[in-house]
Amino acid sequence: MRLGTRLTLGLGVLSLAVFAVVGTALTAYMRDYLEQQLGKQLKLIQAVQAKDAAAHGTVRRKPYYGWYTAVYDVGGGSVSLRRPADVPEDTRPLADLARAMAHSDTELMRTARIEGEGTYRLRGCEVEPGVVLVSAAPVEDVEETVERLVTVQVVVFALALTALVVSGRRMLRHGLKPLSDMAHTAHGITSHDLTESAARLPLRADGRDGGREVAELRTAFNTMLEHIDDSLAVRAEAELRLRRFVADASHELRTPLMSVRGYADLFQYAAANEPAERERHLARLRAEAARMGILLDDLLLLARLDAAEVETPLRAEDTDPRELVQQAADAFRAGRPAHPLTVKDRTTGPLVLRLDPQRIRQVLDNLLANAAVHTPPGTPVTVELTATAHAVLVRVADAGPGIPADHRHRVFDRFYRVDKARTRDRGGSGLGLAVARSLVRAHGGDIDLTSGPGATVFTVRLPSRGLTDR
Repeated sequence: MRLGTRLTLGLGVLSLAVFAVVGTALTAYMRDYLEQQLGKQLKLIQAVQAKDAAAHGTVRRKPYYGWYTAVYDVGGGSVSLRRPADVPEDTRPLADLARAMAHSDTELMRTARIEGEGTYRLRGCEVEPGVVLVSAAPVEDVEETVERLVTVQVVVFALALTALVVSGRRMLRHGLKPLSDMAHTAHGITSHDLTESAARLPLRADGRDGGREVAELRTAFNTMLEHIDDSLAVRAEAELRLRRFVADASHELRTPLMSVRGYADLFQYAAANEPAERERHLARLRAEAARMGILLDDLLLLARLDAAEVETPLRAEDTDPRELVQQAADAFRAGRPAHPLTVKDRTTGPLVLRLDPQRIRQVLDNLLANAAVHTPPGTPVTVELTATAHAVLVRVADAGPGIPADHRHRVFDRFYRVDKARTRDRGGSGLGLAVARSLVRAHGGDIDLTSGPGATVFTVRLPSRGLTDR
């Protein structure tokens, strides 16, 4: 059954139990009250009848209609009725009460059934020693009054129960409407196609009714939907990036593969067998193969870093970052003499970090190569090394034209180039900055970019605590 139906039935059962308890208590109280009133009437009447019996030997004064009065002589265990007497044919209950009065010091009262007459309330009192007056009053009026009371209670309680169930059902339906709306929203979400890459959840639970508990449930429900929506958006973005990554990787690998195939086909011609021509083609084949090998190495490294393998591709050891900066600067000056390089060491004292020297050196080489590739010859490049209480900062800056604002948030994406027209031989594959950021993050650090006309700065932040767990 639905929650509203169960609550309505529960309310009806609880109300019925309450009505039953109240009705039983009220009926018992009314019966007891009426019997007490009947007993008081018997007592008052017997006070007058006792004087009449003492004066005349029997009761000459007639009792109420349907009431009976008898005077008994009690002695030696025998009971005899004085005549004349207004008594029923079955006098055994009256005689039994008179016999009991012979052994009692107080007045007695009991309820007994008289054959052919019904149920009566009996009361006995001693007129004088050996003489007992017994009066009997029917309890039919009491029973009828109690039955009428029970009938009225049943009718009133039935009407009240019906009204309570009907009104309670309406109130519960109104109170549970927000839950029904949320259930309808959930059904709408289940019918929504979530397999699409750009799937979104357009439904939300609205409304303000239901009280604080329902409001908290509605908020939690909408928060869950927002979380699912964000997760779907992240998944869609990840799938889009994956497709773009696969497309870019295929495109990047296609060029050297086509070159290798083209130079290999040249060997079918006689001109390729000439020593000079053959050496030139072999040199191009080796160059394309080397370029393709570097690209595959970068892709493999990124895949291992993304997978967070148990055996990380980092080999950490205690290293002085100043030596790595100096080695990268020397290699840059030797390979790119057209860009003047300045190294600024602002650290003091011993400086040792727990890191992979080869990978950090690769990061520095990529950042320096990026500065040289994207700036004209003669542009000065600066490497600055500083240390704080919790991290070591390496800033690689150039005085080139800068990176446009709409490209800064994507420079670390894989295969992304700011200048789409730049050749691959000069512009690279677009993996250098992506590899650099992944390697730095594998060390527990990060890379920040600030750029403007005449100043582009990449800041590498390496934590002094060393390599993080992956």
